[in-house]
Amino acid sequence: MANTRKVIITCAVTGSIHTPSMSPHLPVTPEEIADAAIGAAEAGAAIVHLHARNPDDGRPDQTPDAFQKFLPVIKQRSGVVVNLTTGGAPGMTVDERVKPAATLKPEVASLNMGSMNFGLFPMLNRFKELKHDWERQHLEASRDMVFRNTYKDIEFVLRSCAENDTRFEFECYDIGHLYNLAHFLDQGVVQPPLFVQSVFGILGGIGPHPDDVQHMKRTADRLFGDQYRWSVLGAGRHQLPIAAMSAAMGGNIRVGLEDSLWLGAGRLAESNAAQVAHAVQIIEGLGLAVASPDDAREILALKGGDQVGF
Repeated sequence: MANTRKVIITCAVTGSIHTPSMSPHLPVTPEEIADAAIGAAEAGAAIVHLHARNPDDGRPDQTPDAFQKFLPVIKQRSGVVVNLTTGGAPGMTVDERVKPAATLKPEVASLNMGSMNFGLFPMLNRFKELKHDWERQHLEASRDMVFRNTYKDIEFVLRSCAENDTRFEFECYDIGHLYNLAHFLDQGVVQPPLFVQSVFGILGGIGPHPDDVQHMKRTADRLFGDQYRWSVLGAGRHQLPIAAMSAAMGGNIRVGLEDSLWLGAGRLAESNAAQVAHAVQIIEGLGLAVASPDDAREILALKGGDQVGF
């Protein structure tokens, strides 16, 4: 067992895509987000990817103060690796989006690697009863919006966090995003090992077909060779099938209620931990091992939980 490959599970516990009316299990308050992150870690997640929300209506909140309401609790109660979003929500400016990571100096921060259409509006066909006015506006606005991540924006995020020794979860929603990352690697702006998170099934990005998954992996292999660690997330019902593909192909896994509200056909996941538990089953069923937070720190060359700013 000493040579068994260890698979990193990341859990994205709330995000900014889904809205509170879609599931009673979506964490919104600081207490709910902290409990969800700790529960995911106890279930087997080595990394928790975190967004903050307004506790009154659940809208995305990208102020450092909002994150500070739960980050110290997580740090006190768990050794899990904390990953803070710089994606925020698609309508935010890059200055707003980077502030939590630049201020709080996490071990990992996410970084979207290209501008794109980011279509959330089809969810209005499924979720017709929404409690808060902002929810419908948030989803409908995506019909006529580009999620901006220009080269200047990407470099701004990288430079803003450079002195923090924060490493990045590079979120690649399409093949061109891999080439954007290769550009920054060639320029020496980012350093290996790269943690590449391939995203499948968002309207505006690459699809969820197995051929798409293989195409992403082949391209990343060609561009980065042994300089990267691969992970995947599948949106919605594609979450666990794509997770299984990744584990079988040598990659890592991301689950969580940010990416999917479901645990099966028509069955809402009652917690982030429940999705993590299914990821653990996939990994162990393939004869692989689940990476601990310290394993993830070693695999991704992270600075350590004692070097953060919260």
